[in-house]
Amino acid sequence: MIRVIRRGWDQLSIYLPVVLMGLLALGTWWLVRNAPMPQLPAIDRPVKHQPDYFMKSFSVKTFDATGRLQSEVQGDEARHYPDTDTLEIDQVRMRSVSLDGRVTVATANRALSNADGSEVQLFGNAIVKREPLPAKPGAAAQPPMEFRGEFLHAFTNTERVRSDQPVTLTRGNDRFTADSMDYDNLDQVLQLRGRVRGMILPGTTR
Repeated sequence: MIRVIRRGWDQLSIYLPVVLMGLLALGTWWLVRNAPMPQLPAIDRPVKHQPDYFMKSFSVKTFDATGRLQSEVQGDEARHYPDTDTLEIDQVRMRSVSLDGRVTVATANRALSNADGSEVQLFGNAIVKREPLPAKPGAAAQPPMEFRGEFLHAFTNTERVRSDQPVTLTRGNDRFTADSMDYDNLDQVLQLRGRVRGMILPGTTR
């Protein structure tokens, strides 16, 4: 009996290294299969300035919480650029209504607006018109006002209009020209720079 067991053990010891090598190979294969794959370094691809959507012959209106119309934007075509989150509009027509009911209309060959419309650049035959405001108790009447130039930069939230190019300003019957301009409607401050010329007619309401 002891001799049989010893003979069996001798035979098993012959195959034991082979069995152990097989188990080791199997374990190595399992580890490789279940190990997490190394993450490849991200490839930086240049962002192209290309539109991701278009609008043609469109009109977009915005309203406040009470349903009052705040602004309306129309155009022949608009293109949105995701890399800068800007909207470029051809043959733009914009209309906004302030809290006191004064209407402002802007037109241009082309406009470039940021995401929320708080900053709009007007290019080519740019015109911004503010309609007259009748007199109210405690407040004088406001004459119509118009800005003209090849470039106007409007800030709708702060009611400012700037330009680093020649402009023409008409307020009522008064007329001014300058090489550049900065107008702040809230503070009622107008700065004209460069070659400034003006014509003020007597009796004009200001």
